[in-house]
Amino acid sequence: MSLDPSFAATPEPPYWVVMFTSRRNETDEEGYARMAQAMAALAPKQPGYLGIESARDAEGFGITLSYWASEQAIHDWKRVAAHTEAQRLGHSRWYRDFVTRVAKVERAYTKATSERSGL
Repeated sequence: MSLDPSFAATPEPPYWVVMFTSRRNETDEEGYARMAQAMAALAPKQPGYLGIESARDAEGFGITLSYWASEQAIHDWKRVAAHTEAQRLGHSRWYRDFVTRVAKVERAYTKATSERSGL
């Protein structure tokens, strides 16, 4: 089950990606959905934000990729108070387990229509 089927419109590399892989608990679905929507609305307001792609299956396994112009932009986003609170709640309520990975994108390839630029 895809949460957002669109691709992020990223620029030509290099740029950065935060890969968040998680397995959800079965609790507080409403609170999780509200927080996810709030973070999806807040992240694009942050300097250096480039886009997001996210999917979750019926068993609660999900992957979210957020794209950033710089490593500093990622560090700054991590320190935003509302995001810090979302992380705290995720650790204590919503995620059974998770892994966060950060990487620099050096190359990107696509088979997309000409309407998508940047890849």
